[in-house]
Amino acid sequence: QVQLVESGGGLVQPGGSLSVSCSASGSIFSIYLMGWYRQAPGKQRELVAAVTSGGTTDYGACVEGRFTVARDNAKKTISLQMNDLKPEDAAGYYCSVRPLLNGPRRDWGQGTQVTVSS
Repeated sequence: QVQLVESGGGLVQPGGSLSVSCSASGSIFSIYLMGWYRQAPGKQRELVAAVTSGGTTDYGACVEGRFTVARDNAKKTISLQMNDLKPEDAAGYYCSVRPLLNGPRRDWGQGTQVTVSS
């Protein structure tokens, strides 16, 4: 079982920046997909950014150009640099992993809150 621990998050004003990170540990030897997702009250959970073990990166349309994701396969970490934050970016941000390309398993972290005050 993989354990995902997120750190960072907090309160930031619109236009500000914030960084969150996630570290995976436990009985896992490889992770195919590692990424960040978010969900705000009343909204669907959506992709923020995800990276495969091969380095292929996929950004959500609403954040591309403002957010930057970086994954370290050896350290089993993924970080997300969020710039030019908007009120609509306020959400719980969750780290997630998919161990196998074609496997059904998906693990989630506890999440970290990002609040963008207006």
